[in-house]
Amino acid sequence: MNYCVIGLQWGDEGKGKVVDILAESCDIVVRYNGGSNAGHTVVVNNPQAPSREDRFALHLLPSGSVRPNVACIITNGVVVDPEVLLNEIKTLAAKKITLKGRLFISENAHVVLDYHKKEDRLREESLGKNKIGTTVRGIGPCVADKVGRSYAVRMGDFRDLENLKGKLQTIIEYKNKVFSALYSAEPIDAAGIFEKCKLYADKLSPFVIDTTEFLHSAIAEGKSILFEGAQGTMLDIDHGTFPFVTSSNSSSLGMPAGCGVPAKTINEYLGVAKAYTTRVGAGPFPTEQDNEIGRYLRDKGNEYGTTTGRPRRCGWFDAVVVSYAAKIGAIDAIALMHLDTLTGLKELRICRAYDIDGCEKTFFPANIARLAKATCVYDTLSGWDEDITDIKSFEQLPANAQGYIRHIEDVIGKPIKMIGVGPKRNQTISK
Repeated sequence: MNYCVIGLQWGDEGKGKVVDILAESCDIVVRYNGGSNAGHTVVVNNPQAPSREDRFALHLLPSGSVRPNVACIITNGVVVDPEVLLNEIKTLAAKKITLKGRLFISENAHVVLDYHKKEDRLREESLGKNKIGTTVRGIGPCVADKVGRSYAVRMGDFRDLENLKGKLQTIIEYKNKVFSALYSAEPIDAAGIFEKCKLYADKLSPFVIDTTEFLHSAIAEGKSILFEGAQGTMLDIDHGTFPFVTSSNSSSLGMPAGCGVPAKTINEYLGVAKAYTTRVGAGPFPTEQDNEIGRYLRDKGNEYGTTTGRPRRCGWFDAVVVSYAAKIGAIDAIALMHLDTLTGLKELRICRAYDIDGCEKTFFPANIARLAKATCVYDTLSGWDEDITDIKSFEQLPANAQGYIRHIEDVIGKPIKMIGVGPKRNQTISK
């Protein structure tokens, strides 16, 4: 089986846990989009001390990297921050998890360097109250350089340091003119950037290959591959709530371009959604609850960004969003995470449609001008008080929890095959 795991909301759905579980039966896990602005959390038992948990917050490494026998691929669709990647490799090594011989990075993946982060910060600061709310990790400026072509650095450039030195001189000379003219900012030192790149080249070049060739060879050999999407469908640069989106195609539509593998290679597209909705940063959020309910969800669900630590905005489950994401992503089934967070709420609400100019709409209007006119049409269900974190089967769930899940299935028209009732691997129900 080849799987593609995709977030169906605005990110933070629990994809890391789902990928980690599926990776047990896969040979290869592929990260194909985004950059260090993503944050996937995996919680596992420490092999040296089974009673203790290890929590890994991964930003560039595929979530399957914590499993020692899985090959991990970072493809051309990812923009790589070498400093972040080296720190993650070091973190895993400290837990006796080695990536030697099983981590492979595309030679065509673009590189995030210090001037990208500076440009990101300066641009956000200049926008004031109109800022997009980026993670200021340099992702947007790096992707802009990729599309612009003339000032781009790729992982393969680390193989020819002399040529890279001249390229960096040209790039940074241009960047400093922009920093000075637009922001009156201090210049970046080209020599310092090059010294860092020498270190990156020494440590990362052994991992750099043609990942597209690698994946096609693996497909020909019948290997089982898991493709891991970062962020969520509603942050897709083309199909999300633009301009409050990320800089890549974070839906399943980005998978073929992000790694050079045809979409029809996938046997199952698995969408991941929370049992409620969250969003980090600015942008539309129809079911947001900026009230006691929102605070309850944030505190109970520990809704703070893996990457930034920012508190997440929280609200009711938006079936319009999830069904839209499922449609454009060819989703076969859904993994519903964080069901346990809803425990204790007397009443639950599911947005089944938007009222726009007096008409009920069930297809999400990605244009935010139209979305601004939307009023949520809710179905109201009864909640439950029972602790569900140790439940192992769907039939053992409280009747109201079962009813909540079935109602979501009915509204979306997709089966829910996996249910998360806690952060650990074994706190997952197969349905």
